[in-house]
Amino acid sequence: MDLKVEKVNLKEILPLRELFLKENNFQVRYDACHRRGWTDSYLITIDGADAGYGSVKGKDDLSLRDTIFEFYLTPKNRKYSNTAFEMLINASGVKYIECQSNEHLLSSMLFEFSNSASSDVVLFEDDQFAFLNIPGATFRKKTTGDKSFEHKSEPDGDYVIEADGEIVATGGFLLHYNMPFADLYMEVREDQRQKGYGSLMIQELRKACFDAGRVPAARCNITNKASKATLLKGGLRITGYMLTGEIKTPYL
Repeated sequence: MDLKVEKVNLKEILPLRELFLKENNFQVRYDACHRRGWTDSYLITIDGADAGYGSVKGKDDLSLRDTIFEFYLTPKNRKYSNTAFEMLINASGVKYIECQSNEHLLSSMLFEFSNSASSDVVLFEDDQFAFLNIPGATFRKKTTGDKSFEHKSEPDGDYVIEADGEIVATGGFLLHYNMPFADLYMEVREDQRQKGYGSLMIQELRKACFDAGRVPAARCNITNKASKATLLKGGLRITGYMLTGEIKTPYL
């Protein structure tokens, strides 16, 4: 067997990446890194035939290429996963692995090749229809004359919830993820929190997302209990976690 790992242009791995996206039918958090030129691509060949790819980005500094964040082998070649991954580490000179726990192949490599795994982000996918209602609260698209509030964590979204003539929450969804997924975000005015507006916003944003031909998804910090509860109540469910591990010394 002649297994090779070579650095290539992004376009050379795109057919394999389409297989990766089709097999992993969920929102890929770092999907946009490829289009923005923040990655290095590596083609994996076995006996001269394309067998898979690896993608590398910066963990904390976008100018660096120190982290493997995508790894794919076609099903018939997965028996060579450990060998191919070790060669990818050597070819790219990375120090870290970062992946989603719902991406099983790279997750298994993380536990095999890193000292430990840690997580700071929870990932959510669409789940059940919610039937939330707050009397007097109206969900609608934002208009030019709307007076919003000072936002501390999220952008001022395209949708609002209005109550008693005032905007109490805003939200929207981002479209730079892999099709057909979109990332929900929202913020509730500080003096109006813990009244159910956040979950109502998530519920209605999900509907708007589907109307736009997208599938809703979301994420939050693992320590943010309020956001986690809001997303769950609004009809999402936990689908995974972002995992990070430092590669063991023998492989460096």
